[in-house]
Amino acid sequence: MDTRNTILYVDDNPKSSRLLGSVLEECDFRVVAKNDPAEALALCRRTGFDLALVDYEMPTMSGARLARELKFLMPDLPVVLISGRVSLPPEELEFVDAHFGFGTSLDDLLWTLRILTTPRVVVAEPPALRALSQEPSLRDRFSQDSPLRWYDST
Repeated sequence: MDTRNTILYVDDNPKSSRLLGSVLEECDFRVVAKNDPAEALALCRRTGFDLALVDYEMPTMSGARLARELKFLMPDLPVVLISGRVSLPPEELEFVDAHFGFGTSLDDLLWTLRILTTPRVVVAEPPALRALSQEPSLRDRFSQDSPLRWYDST
């Protein structure tokens, strides 16, 4: 089971997308990269993500507009906007959880991505519990009126 957080990365520049995407993969994120904002929105209608990383300047749709559309589709999705500008007007950041512009360090970006995504925890079923679940007589001992509940893992 893949426990990495999945980032939707939208950038119209394929070179930037490949470079930052590979860095994020090396930092233990799963990255789904799209170069077209419309394709990214269509994908979001079918697939869930843990975070969206969006370039600000794209020819068909600005990153700020894409952030707004993503928030309408998935209100709890953290959206991080990256740009080559030092700052952006406040109205461009209305649907953005974080903005990283010119002069930002990669460490700051990675730290923020980790903070904004929820760690995935895999809980292994203890072997003794697995053995008990195969015991029908024990399962029958748990009634609906009991404060204890039987959780069938099958």
